[in-house]
Parts: sequence; C-alpha cells; structure tokens
Amino acid sequence: MSMSSALSPAKNSLRQEPFYRRMADPLFGIVTYGLIAVAIIVIVYPLYFIVIASISDPNLVQQGKVVLFPRGVTFDGYATIFGTSTIVRGFANSVLYTVVGTTLSVTMIMTGAYALSRKDMPGRNLFMILFVITMFFDGGMIARYLVVKELGMLNSMWAVVLPGAVGVWNLIIARTFLEQNLSSELREAAQLDGASDFRFFFGIAIPLSKPLIVLMVMIHLVANWNAFFDAMIYLNDESKYPLQLILRNVLIQSQASASGMDMASMDSTAAAQKMGELLKYSMIVVSTIPLLIAFPFLQRHFIKGATLGALKS
Repeated sequence: MSMSSALSPAKNSLRQEPFYRRMADPLFGIVTYGLIAVAIIVIVYPLYFIVIASISDPNLVQQGKVVLFPRGVTFDGYATIFGTSTIVRGFANSVLYTVVGTTLSVTMIMTGAYALSRKDMPGRNLFMILFVITMFFDGGMIARYLVVKELGMLNSMWAVVLPGAVGVWNLIIARTFLEQNLSSELREAAQLDGASDFRFFFGIAIPLSKPLIVLMVMIHLVANWNAFFDAMIYLNDESKYPLQLILRNVLIQSQASASGMDMASMDSTAAAQKMGELLKYSMIVVSTIPLLIAFPFLQRHFIKGATLGALKS
C-alpha cells in the first residue's frame, strides 16, 4: 500500500470537515484577543486620561476636547502641590506609616495563621470563631475611638497602623494556604532532624509561603498608602498627617476658596476653579506613582499569590 493512498483518508476527512469547524479555532483566537484588547483599553485609557488631564487646560478637559493628547499644556497643578511645604513631610509620613503598617500586618497575619493552621494547637477552633465574629459585628467608630484614646495612642503613628493591622479575611486565606502546603508529615520529618518550631517556621514555612507573603505585602501596601480616614479621626497634629490626608485638605481648601470668592470677580473665581480641577487630576497622579513603581518588582510573585487556592493538587 503506497503512502499516498494511506494519506488519502486524512485528506478526504479534512475536505469533508465542515467549514465552520475549520474556522472555529482561528475565530476563537480572534475573539479572545479582541476581548483582551478591549479590556486593556478600558483599564489603561482612564489612567492615561488622568495623566494628560493633569497637564491640560481644565476648560478644554470639561469641553471634551482632551481625548488622546494634552491641550493647553500647563504644570501649575504640580507646581502648587510640590510648592506646598507640607507635601514632602506628608510623603515621608505616608512612607513611614505604610512600611511600619505593612510589616506589622504581614508579621501578625503570618504568625497567627501558622499557629491556627496547626491541628495540635489547643482551642484553635474557638480562636477562629472569635476572629470570624468580628467580621459580622463591629462596635462602630465611637467605640474604636474610645479604645484608641484609652490606650493612649491618639495623635501617634500607632493610632493609624494598629486598629486595622489584622484583616480576618487575609488571616483565613493565610491559614488555609499553610494548612494545604505544610503537612504534618513535613513538620514531623523536620522534628526528626532536630528542627524546633521556630526553626521550622522561619526555615521551611516562610520560604514556602513566599507567594502568599508577597500577596499580603501588596494588599497592605495599597491599603496603608491610600488610607486617610483613620488619620483624619485620630491625628490632630498636621505635622503627622499622611500624604493622602494633606492632598485631600489641599483640594478642599482650593474648592472652598473658589466658592467663597466674590462673584463680581469672575476672573479670580474662574482661576480658582481651574486650579481646583488641575489639583484634582495632579493629586491622583502624585498619589498613584509610588504604587505603580513598586508593583512591577513584585508582579511575578503577586500573580502567583493571587491564584492561591485556584488549583489544589
């Protein structure tokens, strides 16, 4: 039997296969890449628009004439922000609160999750019930304020970083991850080799939990960097304000000065409103850049950590 005759059934089957089936795979690829392109545009364009709007004439932005490129380029918004003496101090405060708060949160979550993942821990189910209850019942802002006041933490860094240091949902995720990846057999083998609980935690549990730790670091970095409400409630010394609270106050003062001006002075009112619009977009850019710079360095571990629990071997 010749090779051509052997291949002829395959050729005939390809010819007999319906056209829509032969086009299904290419069509699926086109649709998939098209949806991805649309998603990228929907996500990226608003960020790009904020950047070009922050250096464009606010009147042109409101008229919808700023679409792809900046028009009437001006850097007055950034000059006002960085010309304010409190901005640099607020930036330093935000960095301090973010670093201390993230370190404290990740440390407490990892140590607490490891303890709760140990089946030989007495009363671990009771502790988990107590933690979960806090997700459904909250004493409210007044109760938290009184607690912070009685602990002597008002007008200090600890009033900003301690009240929300441990998120119960993140604690549950970390505990579940450690339960699935740190088996009792692994711990027993380490104990046979002479490893103590501390050595097992720092030498085995922590290295195996690197994706989880990076995920927790990114979550708390974003949360602590963007936080301003606790600082607004617990801090009364402007020298301790974080960047987000200072930028909020700058924007409010700009809008208040615009609304409080004599309407007979239309030029001054229009200038104040223009500055308010510039500040709004400029502050978004200034407060977002640090996170955009940090994310690429942690992206690989963050993506791996974000899929924790999606697949279970």
